[in-house]
This record gives sequence, C-alpha cells and structure tokens, in this order.
Amino acid sequence: MPERSRKRPTDVNKLAAAVVAEATGDAAPDTDDGKDPAAVALGRRGGLKGGKARAANMTPEQRSEAARKAASARWAKRD
Repeated sequence: MPERSRKRPTDVNKLAAAVVAEATGDAAPDTDDGKDPAAVALGRRGGLKGGKARAANMTPEQRSEAARKAASARWAKRD
C-alpha cells in the first residue's frame, strides 16, 4: 500500500472541497496552517546550527558527560 503524503479531512464538506480542488487543479483550501513562513525558516536555521555551536563551546569533558547522559537516557527508554 503506498504511503500518503497528506491526510484527507474527515469532515464530509471539507473532503468534498478537497476533492473538487484536486480535480480542478486549484490549490487546496486548507493549505494555510497558521504559521508565519519567515518565523519557521528562522527557527529552522537556528536549530540546524545550535548543536554544533554548543559542542564547539564545550570542553571535551563536558561533551563526554553530555554524551554519557544522552546514551543513558536512550537506554532508559528501552525498558
């Protein structure tokens, strides 16, 4: 079974509108999720460089302790 990239609305009216929009080639009416694209891009940019910048400012002992703590947290989830 192929994976779906998006879920269809469960409301009958919204589903009908989505089907019509897809059939006519119009944009889907519910494409706006209320997020500001500029804010999303800014948050992603900060998230991509955050870990590297944090690791660069840590001493080797601090990095080792953080890695040890992360590993123990991962192993604790397995139980």
